[in-house]
Amino acid sequence: MRTRPATPAERFERNVQRRSAQVLKQRVLEQQRAEFDKALAWAAEHDAIELAAARIVSARRRYLLGNGKSLSYAALLGADLSAGLSGVHLVDGATVRALDVLGDIRQGDLLVAISMSRYRRETVSVAEAYAARGGELVLITDAEDAPLTALATTRVVIGTDTASYASSPTSVVLALHLLATLTIASSKGAGRRLHERDTLAAELNLYVDPA
Repeated sequence: MRTRPATPAERFERNVQRRSAQVLKQRVLEQQRAEFDKALAWAAEHDAIELAAARIVSARRRYLLGNGKSLSYAALLGADLSAGLSGVHLVDGATVRALDVLGDIRQGDLLVAISMSRYRRETVSVAEAYAARGGELVLITDAEDAPLTALATTRVVIGTDTASYASSPTSVVLALHLLATLTIASSKGAGRRLHERDTLAAELNLYVDPA
């Protein structure tokens, strides 16, 4: 059985407290370099991201779920996917509520749940209810025995080792970037949608040109 995930306070005491800024910076940089190399090797050797991308692109409606820090990851993935796909919805509790999603599951719908230790109860409960009602679940998590792994049709398991008090985002962001890229590359209408968005952005004058 896996031990209880360390809390930020425990990681602070173990990794950060009573260390000079120079020593701590070097430790974090070395750890992040090693973590990134591991993530690159993992992505090259495993097909989990390709499988997840295939499920996402074939779905009719895609819902992205995360809580706490994972909500930021879900929002990042949602922003990248929506650039080339329609039917991408972030379950943020405001614009899109979990209760509404659970009450309207249709054939072809897909929930992408991002759940990193320490695993938020809200994410687990909603994803469990979604799967129990016949919805398809893609899980992005950090351990093979994490909650929801048994319920997921497809799962992407990535590392978040850290030399800081906070779990490292390095491997997570890399995996999300790969997932969005492979999904959009597989979507037949992505090119047209991206061109239309560029045209609309210019008409609305959304961006500031560099000096």
